[in-house]
Amino acid sequence: MILDDFILRAALAGVMVALAAGPLGCFVVWRRMAYFGDATAHAAILGVALALAFSVSIFLGTLITALGMAVVVSALAGRGWAMDTTLGVLAHSALALGLVAVSFLPGVRADLTAYLFGDILTVGWPELLVIGAGSALVLGLMLWRWRPLLAATISEDLAQAAGFKPARERLVLVLALALTVAVALKVVGALLIAAMLLIPAAAARVYARSPEAMAVLAVGLAAAAVLAGLALSMQLDTPAGPSIVTAAAAFFAGSVGGAGLWRLVRGRAG
Repeated sequence: MILDDFILRAALAGVMVALAAGPLGCFVVWRRMAYFGDATAHAAILGVALALAFSVSIFLGTLITALGMAVVVSALAGRGWAMDTTLGVLAHSALALGLVAVSFLPGVRADLTAYLFGDILTVGWPELLVIGAGSALVLGLMLWRWRPLLAATISEDLAQAAGFKPARERLVLVLALALTVAVALKVVGALLIAAMLLIPAAAARVYARSPEAMAVLAVGLAAAAVLAGLALSMQLDTPAGPSIVTAAAAFFAGSVGGAGLWRLVRGRAG
């Protein structure tokens, strides 16, 4: 019964994160924000160090630091910086600084793996409530701002002509990304959060015929990856977070391979 209980909590936590990561990941793919997601996720480790140093909630420390990184990156992007280089510098600097800072705190070195790669199997009911609330907020933001976000993604001029403010939509994405990083840290860890945003959305893109269909399919693939990864972890005694991302990567390979095979068959039939 105890085994079933912690598996249930892990599955619920993973599916909740999938609900947020699916639609948000679509915008990450459409806007080519992979490095942006990496920088925000890597800043989570610095947030962990600050939270432990000041004895505050890990979720709060991660959220504030991820949000700060996202705002800095957005501000630099608006000033015309070369973003691939800037994001690479910020992402790795934040990760390294966080790891160095954590090493000065007594009694937490053994727990670094959980922050880097996730520890979904230890999610408790109080943490599940926080993950659920954060995921619900991200999903609510995506649903509320879907049309403006989509218009701003297609064309900022089009969005302005329709009465939307692209700067406000960028802020919504920044907030949603920071929240997702904060809630997903326990599930897949700082090093794998960007993968959970990108891979299901990229796999869904192969078959989706509309933005809405892609978002729904991305949620389904992310949730399936969580469940398959947990099953893989339990069967093979592998780390849960990396197992979830491995399952997502397998779905991506299958979707790309299946689409290529279908095109080949259709070409021969034609």
